[in-house]
Amino acid sequence: MLKFYNTLTRKIEEFKPLNKSKVNIYSCGPTIYSYVHLGNLRAFLFYDLLRRYLKYKGFKVKQVMNITDVDDKTIKGANDEKMSLKEFTEKYEKLFFEDLKKLNVETFEYYPRATEHIKEMVKIVQILLKNGYAYKTDDGIYFSVAKFDSYGNLTGQKLKQIEAGIRIKKDEYDKEEAHDFALWKFWDETDGDVFWETEVGKGRPGWHLECSAMSMKYLGKTLDIHTGGIDLIFPHHQNEIAQSEASTGKPFVNYWMHNEHLMVEGKKMSKSLGNLYTLKDLEKKGYNPKVIRYELISSHYRQRSNFTFKGLDASKNAIDKLTNFVELSKGKKDGEIIGELIKKAKTKFEEAMDEDLNISEGLAVIFEFVKEANKIGAGKKACKAIMEFDEVLGILSYEKEDVPEEIKEIAKEREEARTKKDWKTSDKLRDEIKNKGYSIEDLDTGYRLKKI
Repeated sequence: MLKFYNTLTRKIEEFKPLNKSKVNIYSCGPTIYSYVHLGNLRAFLFYDLLRRYLKYKGFKVKQVMNITDVDDKTIKGANDEKMSLKEFTEKYEKLFFEDLKKLNVETFEYYPRATEHIKEMVKIVQILLKNGYAYKTDDGIYFSVAKFDSYGNLTGQKLKQIEAGIRIKKDEYDKEEAHDFALWKFWDETDGDVFWETEVGKGRPGWHLECSAMSMKYLGKTLDIHTGGIDLIFPHHQNEIAQSEASTGKPFVNYWMHNEHLMVEGKKMSKSLGNLYTLKDLEKKGYNPKVIRYELISSHYRQRSNFTFKGLDASKNAIDKLTNFVELSKGKKDGEIIGELIKKAKTKFEEAMDEDLNISEGLAVIFEFVKEANKIGAGKKACKAIMEFDEVLGILSYEKEDVPEEIKEIAKEREEARTKKDWKTSDKLRDEIKNKGYSIEDLDTGYRLKKI
């Protein structure tokens, strides 16, 4: 039975999608004003792990990730670099997708940009104005939180408790209450040429509105799952619920899933500490993106994870172990009881992952399978089982290189020499392989060739 922790109810629940065989997911994407850092990447990899496991379970997944290409940060960034908003955001959007590709994140069905969905946003604002949930001021159109009775349901707090924690002074904005949020911001000179002439006025959308408009356009008025970082629960996701349900009269999301923060070497990420790493930073240090992927998905998504360089080294060893197992078992004959072992491993793996994506337990099952399979003889079936697990993990999809037959023959001769303990010939053949551009790595169960 597949179960997820639902932030809305604050408990683990059986997952029951709106459609028995299909799952709709909306995942909060990046605001493209800078490079994404490891904390962001942990969230995107959590989205990918969830997607992959749902597909592994036989669901058809329709997933949307927004691209926030207009807000205060993108406008300021474009102005600082003296670029148009489009030119500025396209630069960082391109870098974002390059990171996802390197990390082997599957391509989602839709990546809508906020600037391309102004019409849908304006329509929601018009409905909210008509229904009495929104009001106009001199600087914009705001949502009246007090008129939405269930405001605070995602955080488990009443409105008065939320008000007590609000730091923004009421007089900083021309709005009725401090907790009310902007649906539409009227243009002022700081926006420069970033504005839209619409039925609700000249200006631009509020950040919260963008996600409601794009999610409902592609997935409908009620979504199966909405994912995001824990820092988005309030106010962003709470505001999404309010404006969406006030405009449709229907439940917005059935399952809210949030990933925890990422620490780096036991400390909070920050520019001042110099530990706000990007994927590019770690690549420069010699780390393969697949190793980084493993490190970021190997702890439970609701657990505060501590990213360390020691952990990266352990992740590399884990990937190497699985890669070696696949390379050495493919094409071989399996031991007699391998089918029974595979069945047991798959059952245990699914039991772990069904329990709110318990990936650490799932990985333990996989490595126990590798250990036992090596004892009884791992071959084609064992190899296939690991590759099926990797449909969820996404860590073994390295580009396969074809080693020339000439190199393979020399490697075989060397292995024969090693078997006869003819170390002089063995060393000579190893050097010959190296001179031809390849390295040979001796393993407990054989050897592996790699291009230098």
